[in-house]
Parts: sequence; structure tokens; C-alpha cells
Amino acid sequence: MLFVHLKLANVTVEEVPDVVKAPISVVICARNEINNLEKYLPSIFNQNYPEFEVVVVNDRSWDGTEELLEKLEKQYTNLKVVKILDNDKFIAGKKFAVTMGIKAAKHDWLVFTDADCVPESDNWLMCMQQPVYEETEIVLGYSPYLKKRSLLNALIRFETFFTAVNYLSFALKGMPYMGVGRNMAYKKSLFFKNKGFAAHMHIPSGDDDLFVNAHANRNNTEIRINKESQVWSEPNTSWAGYLRQKKRHFGAGKFYKPKHKFILTLQIIFQFLFYAVFAACMFFSLEAKYVAGGILLLSIIVKSLIYPKLLNRLNYRDLRWWFPILDILLFFFLILNGFLSIFGKKKVNWK
Repeated sequence: MLFVHLKLANVTVEEVPDVVKAPISVVICARNEINNLEKYLPSIFNQNYPEFEVVVVNDRSWDGTEELLEKLEKQYTNLKVVKILDNDKFIAGKKFAVTMGIKAAKHDWLVFTDADCVPESDNWLMCMQQPVYEETEIVLGYSPYLKKRSLLNALIRFETFFTAVNYLSFALKGMPYMGVGRNMAYKKSLFFKNKGFAAHMHIPSGDDDLFVNAHANRNNTEIRINKESQVWSEPNTSWAGYLRQKKRHFGAGKFYKPKHKFILTLQIIFQFLFYAVFAACMFFSLEAKYVAGGILLLSIIVKSLIYPKLLNRLNYRDLRWWFPILDILLFFFLILNGFLSIFGKKKVNWK
């Protein structure tokens, strides 16, 4: 909290650039997303950016996505549609769809989002464009989930918040370890220089975080947290769907670099030990109870000084009064998810 997350809370938020550096290719992969494309894709074309194309990869859809994209091609001259057909000899996944989108893109700077996402503002591409420093090859953005009235939604948004705080903070500390495909950017040349997803093509997930984990470093990575750079996304509305999503993420995390796995594992272990020791102290002497209670209170005070500011910065201001409770609930949920990921069914698909 004090040596990593506090850095993100205190960093100066970047302004929206007023100069355009280079043209952009926006890459979106869609599988049976007709409703989301119809609802959200126009917001991409309405971006305040002079030269960009939108590459939509239609990945074997059968819900009318193809017909919708054909209609939109007539309406938007900068829309390019890539169609993936069913192939009995090859089982395609999202990484294959992303690769096809990247190959079709005509510009070197690629910005990624999903079909169920909508930018916070018309300046999203201005914020996510190629940075001034040419050595920057990766930009990590942030994508909050839309608010719904349910405990599941609060937990999803809180988990997304802490995930973002972690990967954005570590990137600021010079140790980028992941990004989120709903809002990130990198160079096409970086992708092909490192043979794309070849090293982990066999893993269903990880088109975003595994690529960043393998190729991001302190010199080639920047972050964007300006509110106008953020992209909102539709959250899961069922516990089963959310568990499947987290299972995919858990599977990819096993292939992170050893130092990143070590740090992330330590975070979970120490959080577990913190609550376990606190519970154990309740069965000891009165003095032990006072000490444990004091340490718990101190941790809450420190969190209250750091996380409300971050919740405001990352568009989750409404959760600031609930974070002590959600923090505990999230911890137990992650333990449950880890258990289910290890002992549950192994096969996971992206759609």
C-alpha cells in the first residue's frame, strides 16, 4: 500500500494531448456481438482524432454480426472488416482473431478495445495515441465496469479496481506485468518482432496480459489514467459468468514471468496470513486481542488515506464507503476462484 499503490495515488494525471503524432488502427474482435456493436461501435467512429481506422474481426459469428458490419461499412469509410470462417481442422480462439486484426491494420500504432466497450469521451484516442517518446512501445490504459445494482456488480468493480491499481502502480515502479485488452495500445512492429502470440498460442486467454508480461519493461511502457482515456465495459451479470472469466485470467497468470508470479503470490499469502493471524488472536489473551485490533485499525486507516483517492481517480467513487467490507469479500472470493481453477474443469473458451 505505502510503497507501490501510494505512488499511483500521488502521480500527476496526464493532460489530454493537443498534438496528433501519428495515425491509429483500432482493433476490435467480435464473436456474436451484434447488440454491443450496434450500441457502442458508433462511439469509436465519433472520436476526436483526424486519421484512424477501425478494424473489426468477425470471429465466426452467426447472430447477424456479419450483416450489421456490412451495413456499417457503407456508413463509415474507415471501417475495415476481417472475417474468420469456421475451420474443422483448426480451432480458432481470440488470439487468432487478434492476430488477424493486427495483420489487417495498416498503421503501426494499434489501440485495442472490445465490442462491449464505450469510451468515456471523444478524446479517448487522443489520450491513447503514440506517446512523444519513440522508445515507448506499449501504453496501458484503464477500463472500469458499468455500474449495476447488485452485490456481484460491486464485487466485480472492486476487483477490477484493485487489479488496475496493482498493474498500473507496478508499471509506474518500472515493473509492468500485465495490461487489459479492453483498453491498451502497442506497436504493430513490436508484435511481429516478437512473433506475436507464438510463445503462448496454446493458452486460451492471455492475448493482453501475457503479451504485456513478456514484452513490457520500464523503458518501453507508459500508463494512462486520465478520465478521458478510460473505456467503460459491460460487466458480467451472473456469478457463473464471472467465475468463468476469472478462471480464464487465473489460467493465464500461471505463465507470467517467475518474478511477477512470486510478487503476486506473496500479496495473496500475506493478505491471507493477515486475516488468519487476526482471527487466531481472538482466541488468545486480552492483550493479544488489543494488539490485533490495533493493527487491523491501523491497516484500515492507511487504506482510508490511499484508496478513496484512487477510487475517485479510477471512476469508482461510489465504492469508497464500502471498501473495507468489499476488501474482505474479494479476498475470500479470490481464494474460492483459485480453488475452482485448480480443481475444476480445465477447458475454457473465450466466447
